[in-house]
Amino acid sequence: MRMATADRVTAVVLFVVGLAMAIGGWTMDRLEVRNIHPASIPGLVPIILGVLLAICAVLLWYSTTKDPERGTREFMADGSWLRLALTGVSCVVYALVLVGWLPFFWATAVFVSVFALIFTWPERAEQKARALAIGGALVLGFAVAFGVSILFEQAFLVRLP
Repeated sequence: MRMATADRVTAVVLFVVGLAMAIGGWTMDRLEVRNIHPASIPGLVPIILGVLLAICAVLLWYSTTKDPERGTREFMADGSWLRLALTGVSCVVYALVLVGWLPFFWATAVFVSVFALIFTWPERAEQKARALAIGGALVLGFAVAFGVSILFEQAFLVRLP
């Protein structure tokens, strides 16, 4: 499968998922019967995310027609299978091991830092470049963990584990 074909298949799948999310959010029960403001419908976030996902899918489809070089490369070549496996394993470890075993902030900081290191580690570099990669990954991990924790606790009023 060529890269352009893989992108088109992915665009179709993401568009269908986004459309399903938007329709599912729209058909969710409303809380108006309990005198709750109509803007606080439980399906509002899925509607917004579904529409945005569908828009991104359309943009991905459109991008496959703009770059003629995309069609010449093989899908999942040059170590991409390894990256896919590392991504899957790290996400499963985060969801099934880290969250619940560590507080959410620390689990997220560790996950993001390790994920960033996996994909930005300079293989043939000096100690300074490796130290910068580690420092950057740690800063990114803590910033993301802090931002996500504040967002969920303060904006969405979710009590995190």
